[in-house]
Amino acid sequence: MSEINSVGIVAPQTAHFKEALPLKSGGSLAQYDLVYETYGTLNADKSNAVLICHALSGNHHVAGIYSENDKYPGWWDNFIGPGKALDTNKFFVIGLNNLGGCHGSSGPSSINPETGKPWGSAFPIVTVEDWVNSQARLLDYLGIRQLAAVVGGSLGGMQCLQWTIAYPARVRHALIIASAPNLTAQNMAFNEVARQAIITDPEFHGGDYYEHGVVPRRGLRIARMLGHITYLSDDVMGEKFGRKLKDTIKYSFDVEFEMESYLRYQGDKFAGSFDANTYLRMTRALDYYDPALAYGGDLSQALSSAQAEFLIVSFTSDWRFSPARSREIVKALLDNESKVSYAEVTAEHGHDAFLMPDLHYHAILRSYLEKIEIGG
Repeated sequence: MSEINSVGIVAPQTAHFKEALPLKSGGSLAQYDLVYETYGTLNADKSNAVLICHALSGNHHVAGIYSENDKYPGWWDNFIGPGKALDTNKFFVIGLNNLGGCHGSSGPSSINPETGKPWGSAFPIVTVEDWVNSQARLLDYLGIRQLAAVVGGSLGGMQCLQWTIAYPARVRHALIIASAPNLTAQNMAFNEVARQAIITDPEFHGGDYYEHGVVPRRGLRIARMLGHITYLSDDVMGEKFGRKLKDTIKYSFDVEFEMESYLRYQGDKFAGSFDANTYLRMTRALDYYDPALAYGGDLSQALSSAQAEFLIVSFTSDWRFSPARSREIVKALLDNESKVSYAEVTAEHGHDAFLMPDLHYHAILRSYLEKIEIGG
């Protein structure tokens, strides 16, 4: 990989917290770890910190590589680095793996210190609110009082929104991309089908499959295949695959079309690298998030305490988190006379567009981020 405009070789770090974290469900975590990475340099008055909130299958590895031979840079490497839209010559960028994750932070596959065994089904369900509270503790750990910006796409955007509600004085700017204030019934339905694919897998064992030395691979594979269909637009799927055959028609239930081959590859790849219990909890966090619920469905009232300035970005081909959902956030902010910019980007990649190196999209992000003032 070229080092040009790259943050280069990076390494994850772990923060351990001994103070119990109260959870929205009513329980708590007595102690926990958060794995994170940082890029750039924190300035003298610590005013240039930017927090990246990840989506469902994301993690702390947002930019850079782990070795000279690493072919897979961080998942938002096209956006973050020296001279890129989120310029690490200016900002100190923090990426973390949320609680309940499977990339080092405390989660179902990590060891429960009280039993010495994987948490499994005993790991509590965590919410967007819980994640943001734990992220705030990570900032305390790093000595950062206020964020220059919090940035996230999809489920990450929901976390950004929650930051402005729960910690209004700690966020100066919020960049909420391809997101929504809550899930539609259709989106919740997709999540439920994906969860049922996992839960009904014979290898699931009620979430304690670690003890049996197995993985509910089939269920996780189907869940990912279903999810992947919703992340892409029909145009992209048509352009990329159409009705192309892998070979001659065999009149079987094996792979006949290139689309089938692609979905199976994505499913197999994901099932080999992601934890099923984490997938269940991430989708549940999506379902539960609804900041307007406590205000009788009034999103404007829910956002009345927000002090941040906002950039809201949506994509025309995103049918999972449509532009109309972003406009709901914009309206609620305008109702409160908040400072908000909105961009609806013409893009063909569907929901996944927020991860793509689209020049127009990145120019919008760059223009906004360049205007953020920081101290020394």
